[in-house]
Order: sequence, then C-alpha cells, then structure tokens
Amino acid sequence: MDDIVVPVLVCGILFIGLPWIILHYITQWKKSGSISREDENLLDELYETARRLDDRLHSIERIIAADHPELETRRPAPELPRADIRQIREN
Repeated sequence: MDDIVVPVLVCGILFIGLPWIILHYITQWKKSGSISREDENLLDELYETARRLDDRLHSIERIIAADHPELETRRPAPELPRADIRQIREN
C-alpha cells in the first residue's frame, strides 16, 4: 500500500502543487506591479503637504534673515512643476 501512496503523493506535489504555487505568486506579482489609485492619491496628498511645509520653512527663513542679517540663508532647490512630476512618475 505504501508503495502506491508515496509515488502518487510525490507526483501530485510535483505536477499539481508546485505549479499552482508558482502561478499563484506570478499572478500576485502582476497584480501588484503597478501603483493603485489609492496610492497615487496618497502620493499627491504627501506632495502637497511637503510643498506647504517647504513654503512655511522658506517664510520662517525669510523672517529670521530679516531679523538677523548675519545668518546665512540656504538656497532653495529648483521646484519642478506638477506636470513634470507626473511625467516623471509615468515614465
């Protein structure tokens, strides 16, 4: 009896179980390969929050520079327009 069960079990695992597991994870990988709409909305919100915080920081630096001219102000990095950021994200 054991002579029949072990080969059937091994063949079942090799030809049914293993391909099923591989195909399952390939399908999961393809589904999660792109960014979801929720993630894109979250990125947009984070970008807007970061932009507002950067504007506030620049305002604070201008106020401090006006009060203390001896302090060195940092040079702001050039800001990309939103359209350029979307094009970068799409590529």
